[in-house]
Amino acid sequence: MPHTASGKSSTLIAVLALTGSMASLCVGTSFAKHLFDALGAQGTTALRVSFSALILLCVWRPWRIPLTRANALAIALYGAALGATNLLFYMSLRTVPLGLAIAIEFTGPLAVAVLSSRRAIDFLWIACAVTGLLLLLPMGEAAGTLDPVGIGYALAAGVGWALYIVFGQRAGNAHGGQATSLGLTMAALVVLPFGVAHAGSALLSPPLLLAGLAVGVLSSAIPYSLEMVALKRLHRRTFGILLSMEPAMGALAGLVFLHEQLSPLQWLAIASIITASVGCTATSRGKRDAGRDPA
Repeated sequence: MPHTASGKSSTLIAVLALTGSMASLCVGTSFAKHLFDALGAQGTTALRVSFSALILLCVWRPWRIPLTRANALAIALYGAALGATNLLFYMSLRTVPLGLAIAIEFTGPLAVAVLSSRRAIDFLWIACAVTGLLLLLPMGEAAGTLDPVGIGYALAAGVGWALYIVFGQRAGNAHGGQATSLGLTMAALVVLPFGVAHAGSALLSPPLLLAGLAVGVLSSAIPYSLEMVALKRLHRRTFGILLSMEPAMGALAGLVFLHEQLSPLQWLAIASIITASVGCTATSRGKRDAGRDPA
């Protein structure tokens, strides 16, 4: 009996940790959107990714671990995909509500999971995801006033997330902390030119630097730390199912912190994509990458 109670307690801690991770990420992204007026999506992305990289470099000190040429190339590709995904996702947030942008981006890892399988049940999850996307496309009055360019950026971020998963698996031969810290450093090198070109000297403003640090902590340092707690206590399938709730949490964060009102049809679209993600994860065979949102 004590052993069972201990197991339940451990699971509860893991669920709370993952919930806290998603909440921190969504709150951090909501806060980041407030910086768009001063820095633009490009400058905000540059600060967020750069500070995240600095934090993880200090934590992991990857230079202490030998790095092979093959692993270095894999990490570089992984980092480039990570940087592109962050930039494209933040570009989508200029005109697309947070919850909808996350839901659209989720189609990337869904595609990776479904394309790796040929079972009949997977076509049901494809149908759910496609239904959700169709409900969001700007076709007619029912779809609302979503910007097609913003939707395009979110879809492109989904492609970036899919590549992030593929390249991340290849980089898995390296030490986890080394791959993550060096990958984020590569991501910073990818996005910094865009941030500097758009925001210029505003990136060096002390108040904005402090705000960028806060975004980096809320969007990366805290979520990744809490996820490590969750991953040690949860099966990957359970982790993936819980992670599928992130679009809904993003929609709630957008409502509370950004006053982004969604129509019933848009909530239905989010529910369809969440159903696809939960179903795909629940019916998967064996372990698969949980596909944490790199943005």
